[in-house]
Amino acid sequence: MLSQSEQRLVKALGPVLLTAAIVNIIVGGGIFRLPAQLSESLGAASPTAFLLGALLFIPITLCFAAAGSRVVSTGGPYSYLQAAFGELPGFVAGALMWICNLASSAGIANAFVELALPNLDSGSRIGVLIGLYGVLSALNLYGVALGGRVLLALATLKLTPLIIFVVAGLFLIDYSQISWFAIPSFAALGSSMVAVVFAYSGIETALIPSGEVRDPERNVPRAAFAATLIVVALYVGIQIVCQAQLGAALAGDKTPIANAAGTLWAPAKAVLLVTAGLSMFGLLMGNLLGSARVAYALGRDGHLPTALGAISAKGVPHWGILAHAGIACAMAIAGNFEFLILVSGGANCLIYVGVAIAAWRLQRLGLATERAPFTLPGGALLIPALSVLALVAVLSTLGGNEWQAIGIALVLLLVIYFAQRARRPAAN
Repeated sequence: MLSQSEQRLVKALGPVLLTAAIVNIIVGGGIFRLPAQLSESLGAASPTAFLLGALLFIPITLCFAAAGSRVVSTGGPYSYLQAAFGELPGFVAGALMWICNLASSAGIANAFVELALPNLDSGSRIGVLIGLYGVLSALNLYGVALGGRVLLALATLKLTPLIIFVVAGLFLIDYSQISWFAIPSFAALGSSMVAVVFAYSGIETALIPSGEVRDPERNVPRAAFAATLIVVALYVGIQIVCQAQLGAALAGDKTPIANAAGTLWAPAKAVLLVTAGLSMFGLLMGNLLGSARVAYALGRDGHLPTALGAISAKGVPHWGILAHAGIACAMAIAGNFEFLILVSGGANCLIYVGVAIAAWRLQRLGLATERAPFTLPGGALLIPALSVLALVAVLSTLGGNEWQAIGIALVLLLVIYFAQRARRPAAN
């Protein structure tokens, strides 16, 4: 049974808008820098990393589709784990995901400002960041339908140049610069896969507003599959063209896609730089659309201040939107990018492990709405088990500093949870 506030959410997201939201979140600012990083680690074999990443994310996407078709309340992984295992696992997943997305938003906001307005002084930078989050908040406060349409427009604007770049490049490049199996070492591949996981991540944020999706039992799986196929094809193509066109010069390049496009056609460099800015803005927009619903869900369920669970007259969680935008803006101003991204990347993998296990558990329990949910192929265990094994392999490449950062974040989350829990009897 959905709560009264949940029932007031506007069911405005269909399969096209939800697919656009997922693509918009995944194809963010990272892909415009990642080709150079992969080339630095793997050299001519760099496109192989995205193919291996696709093999990892296809089963993860199946797990999201299965869980999202059985648990249709707002919250994404938070709601999946809470339905499967109870309050504490759900809270840890939701709160950790919110912190990860706050950090990601703050980092991309800094990158966006540096790309659009380089060499700003400190005061001007702060003003621009506040203005940026003000615009993002206004678009989201107006309603999820407008936010979804903006996401669709941004997805179209940024995907069109990238698709043209890939399609044209595949016919013009020198494939001798690519060697699919020339992987230098397992360590190099492992570190590259951590970066690829970060690049492919985002579906967990885009599926948070499930309470605002029409017919989620059908549209969540459809949108998840469509978005994954689009992103895999695009990422593999981008890496192939960049590696083949720039060769050894790709490693260390600050704007690899734009420079590769410029070697194919000089004016294309400026077009791709603009595309990078649109992509980053689209990620920030989608991040706020999805992540504010995490704050809403945690407030709705009493784990955070109940004001976050309020719904405005336009049917949006306005305090959740303002809270996420305000905290992310403060993080962006503080500029602690490296530490926040460190926590975000590793914690995303842990969230995916939780979703995979939840998908197995939900199917075993037979939890579903009135409509038929998506059923995992091969039984309830096979796909989740493959996902967990692959994610554990990726997590094994993280060093001690990464695990220490994740551990600190988890301890802080548990302190918040038990403090909120201790207040509930007195409040009641």
